[in-house]
Amino acid sequence: MAIDNVGIGGNEVKGDASEALNEIPQNRALIAGKLTPNAPVKPEVVEGLRTVEDIFEHYEPELKIPFEDKNGGTVNETLKFKNLGDFGKKGIINNSVFLKELEIESDQYKKIIKQLKTNKILKAALEDPEAKKSLVGTIDALIEEIKNTK
Repeated sequence: MAIDNVGIGGNEVKGDASEALNEIPQNRALIAGKLTPNAPVKPEVVEGLRTVEDIFEHYEPELKIPFEDKNGGTVNETLKFKNLGDFGKKGIINNSVFLKELEIESDQYKKIIKQLKTNKILKAALEDPEAKKSLVGTIDALIEEIKNTK
């Protein structure tokens, strides 16, 4: 049993293709993009890169991304990628101060929504106009107190 036609990674090469490529399943998406700001003038041969970590360490991919804040302003950040995990949702958020702050704010809003849905005493207070006014006044006083402690 001779294996004559084997390509990179042990994939069988059918026909005259130089490499065997697996098709991407229908429920997946492939996104390719430029991950460094400087395009090389000419291709370079880099030898000795044996692992994915070696590749990240050598090329140090990074992107400058403008984010739009809630006031319509622009917040520029540079995201640096050190491993494949940095391309996922958690990796991107962990590399961005702006996105971390948005995630914290989102978590706080989710907790408030949960309280509004499940806390019977709070629901009753919000239905009674006088209790609601008192609650809003207390919250406003707490906000002022927090602002004054900065």
